[in-house]
Amino acid sequence: MSELLIELVKRYSPSMQEAPAVQYLAEWMRTHGFEASINPSGSACGIRGATNAPRTLMLLGHIDTFPGEIPVRVEDNILYGRGSVDAKGSLCAFAEAAAAATIPEGWRVVVIGAVEEESASSKGAHYARQNFTPDFCIIGEPSGADRITLGYKGRILLDYTLRQAVAHTARPEPTVGELGANFWAAIRGWANEQNAGYDRFFDQVMPSLRAINTSSDYFHETLFMTVAFRLPPRVTPDDVIHVLNELKQPEGQLRPYGQEIAYQGDRNNALVRSMMGAIRSRGGQPGFVLKTGTSDMNIVGAVWQCPIIAYGPGDSNLDHTPNEHQALDEYARAVDTLKRLIESLSTGL
Repeated sequence: MSELLIELVKRYSPSMQEAPAVQYLAEWMRTHGFEASINPSGSACGIRGATNAPRTLMLLGHIDTFPGEIPVRVEDNILYGRGSVDAKGSLCAFAEAAAAATIPEGWRVVVIGAVEEESASSKGAHYARQNFTPDFCIIGEPSGADRITLGYKGRILLDYTLRQAVAHTARPEPTVGELGANFWAAIRGWANEQNAGYDRFFDQVMPSLRAINTSSDYFHETLFMTVAFRLPPRVTPDDVIHVLNELKQPEGQLRPYGQEIAYQGDRNNALVRSMMGAIRSRGGQPGFVLKTGTSDMNIVGAVWQCPIIAYGPGDSNLDHTPNEHQALDEYARAVDTLKRLIESLSTGL
């Protein structure tokens, strides 16, 4: 069962370099009962069931990975390699489950291996959002074979540039480095005010200082900072832009990008109930999680406005780490769970 996963992990595919992995997945789907192609975004797309079926289950995974190649090996039934958890494990579980399942009448199952999820562009998800209107959607991200992810925080990144004339070091005027440190301290102070009374990380504004550098040409000194925010549903990227414009130096320049609105789904809907039933039917105990990162759920959730969850095997604490690995027995449990879910479409959803 794990051959697809092992072979796809072997095809190293950081964002913007996904083509060999996409070609392999599309060909695998074509030979396993899918109508499969590479769509204009460069993503692999496979459909099982009647292509004109009135109802659609979207299984939206991503095929790109965080950079950094890890030698691929299997030891003690554990697969090591970049993407084994984030998120080829989930994507391959989607494809294997859909290939093995009997698709109920009136339904089609769409499996997408989207490109550029790990970059701010999310090119594959944006294309899917524009070209499909599913009835139900599962995003392929590691949650563990027994857990269901209901939401992801929002995000914004901002580059901050400040330039001023050089002054003698004996003078009292602050350097751009000091002004940058003060700006970061003000950001942390605002975040602490926003987080008062909120204990869950999902509900907190979480800023991080990604980069801070200064340079000088002996006439002017320049500060460059990159600040990122993980945002709860109550705070939008526009809120952050407004606040930082108030906190920055008047001559400082802000460039926002990578803006995503937080998404939190409802646990009381037919998709969640059927996923819980599928987990229980193989002896698992379902649980729920809200994640502090972002995913393609942020891209498609508000537009599709259908029941949506994220699911997949693996420990998300291993995402982007040099020790990324996937237990193959857990992967098999996730495939079985998804197959059971698909085959329950006619009755449970």
